[in-house]
This record gives sequence, structure tokens and C-alpha cells, in this order.
Amino acid sequence: MAEAIRWPPHWPRVLDARFGAPRPGAYRARAEDFRVEECLGFAPEGQGEHLWLWVEKRDLTTAMVARQLARACEVAPRAVGYAGMKDRVAVTRQWFSVHLPGREAPDDLAARLSEMPLALLEASRHPRKLKRGVHRANRFRLRLTGEALADPELPARWDWLCRHGVPNYFGPQRFGPEGRNLQRAVSVLARGWRKRDDRDGMLLSAARSYLFNTLLAGRIVDGSWATPLPGEVVILDGSSSQFVAETLEASLVERAERLDLHPSGVLWGQGRSVARGEALAREQALAEACPALCAGLERAGVRLARRALRLRLEAPRLEPGEDEAWLSFTLPRGAFATAVLRELVAHPTLSFQSPPRGPEQGAADASTAAVQ
Repeated sequence: MAEAIRWPPHWPRVLDARFGAPRPGAYRARAEDFRVEECLGFAPEGQGEHLWLWVEKRDLTTAMVARQLARACEVAPRAVGYAGMKDRVAVTRQWFSVHLPGREAPDDLAARLSEMPLALLEASRHPRKLKRGVHRANRFRLRLTGEALADPELPARWDWLCRHGVPNYFGPQRFGPEGRNLQRAVSVLARGWRKRDDRDGMLLSAARSYLFNTLLAGRIVDGSWATPLPGEVVILDGSSSQFVAETLEASLVERAERLDLHPSGVLWGQGRSVARGEALAREQALAEACPALCAGLERAGVRLARRALRLRLEAPRLEPGEDEAWLSFTLPRGAFATAVLRELVAHPTLSFQSPPRGPEQGAADASTAAVQ
């Protein structure tokens, strides 16, 4: 029998205990209010079989752009690569690659792309296809409006996040409108996951994200989300490097306080966790609370992985104004800007509720893709 999943879930904010609940606000009334720029961390080499394209899109999903590029360059969809999915209701810049061995792109490529709200900004060659997850980070610039701007504690809330970090929740995009991706995942995993049911792994991702968010929520409640537990697997900031903290030495705690390393949570799957002691006990408690989801993911063959419980805001900036405020910050790949926003403003979608209907629906269109 499938497990019953309550929706919306109660995944607490970390700032409520310090400043109270945030006031209502809007964060995406139009695409121009939500800007994202992919940060590769390296540059194409200038030669090779793959043409890399630096593209700006508006009100388009990454998949839509990939299909358009395949048509424009007269190649199969599998010949197009990209590093991460970006939001639809946004203005975003990211790299794509097109496999064009022994030939150039069409002379009128820019004109072919102009049929959509899409601009070609740069082109260069590289020996390899652009693979998912190879980029380093995403840079955000977001416009806030609404009652939240009148909150005298808003600058203090922002400053606290800059100094102490942000809970690394998976955002509402991961779960679909009203959590429908998760509900489908529960049913599919209960009967046995098959590739034909979930070609892109979206349902597996929703299930793992739910388990991770549940674990993180418990660590926020008991105050251990930013401090390593005995036996914790800690992740170095800005890196995939990790190690087990067998004992909590003073130097380790100090490094966590200055955001040099972060506690981690399990992304459920096959394999043995290397966590120990109290940290392992938290993971075992999660398996006891959600046995069907955990067992279903293991049967599906997903490999166990880890994710930091906390985010550090890189180059953060708050620009307050009379009727609006702009936030700028960089997050590592796979992180969600909504994890930052939900600590600052109250909005139905930031509480994982259903999106509002009406003229401001675009402020949180649940059909958008996760920024990765």
C-alpha cells in the first residue's frame, strides 16, 4: 500500500523563531523580475565538434530552447546538450551545445532563433557535449514587491542569512502543482518504478527531494541544521568533497560557523550510508517514517548520494527602494532561489501551497522548471 503524503507539508523556515513569520510579498509578477545567469566556471576551448551557444531566453523552458536549437541546426534532439534546467517565467542566460562535426551552423541561425523570445549572445567551439551538472553555480537577480518591503526587520533577516546561511530546501517546482509529481511518485514506487513511467526521472527526483526536505525540516526544528552532529558527513563549501566528522572538534565547529563546511543530508537510494552515530540515527528514523518511499527508491536502482543542508550566499546584495527591492546572490548548482525567498516573504507557493489564480499567477507559476 502506498504511503499517504500530506500536502502542503510543514517545512519550517529558520528565521521565524528569530523574527517571526515574514510579511506577504510578490517575487515574480513578470519574467523580468526573475533573472538567472548560469556560471560555468570555465570557457569553451574555441575548437571541436560541438558548437556552444550562449543564449538569453524569456518565458521559455530550457527544453523548449533545446528543441528549437535542434530544428534550427537541423540535428536530432539528442545532439543538443545543456548543463541545467532554468525557470520558464524568467529572463535567463545559459549555455547550450550542438553537435556539428565537420560543418558550420546555418548562416541564418540567429534569425531562426528570433522566432521565439530568444537571443543568441555568443558562439564558440568545444571538443565535448555540454553535460548536465557541469556548471558551477547560478547568479540570481530578483525583484521583490508587496507588504514585506515595509517590514523593518527585512534588512536584519537578509543580513542573518548572509552571515549564517540558508536552509537548502528543494523548491516547490520539484514537486509540481499541489504536489502532484510527488503523489505520482508515491503510486509509481509502490507498484515498482519503470523507466517508461518516468523517462526523465522526475518522479524519482520528487521522492528523494521530499525525503531530504523532511530530514532538513527536522534538523531545523531541533536547531542542528547548521551544526554538525557526531558522525556527520560534512561537505566542503563550494565543493563536492566530503568527509565524516567522527568527533566534533572545536576547529570543525568553527569552520561550520564561518560557512566553510556544512552538515549534509541523505538523498535516498541504494548503498550504505557512511554517516555514524547520531547523524546515522536521523537517517534511520527517516526510513522508519517513510518506509515505502525509501524502499521504492532502492528497488528503482537510484544510488545513494548526499546534499548539503545549508547554502552560503555568494556575493549577496540587497538594494531596497520605495516600492521594490532587488536581491542579488549566487547559489551552487542544484540550489533553489525559492529557498532564499521563503525566508524573506510570505507567498502561497513558497509554503508549497497551490499557486494563486489571477493576474499575479506568474509570480509563482508552478509549471516552471527547477533552476539547477
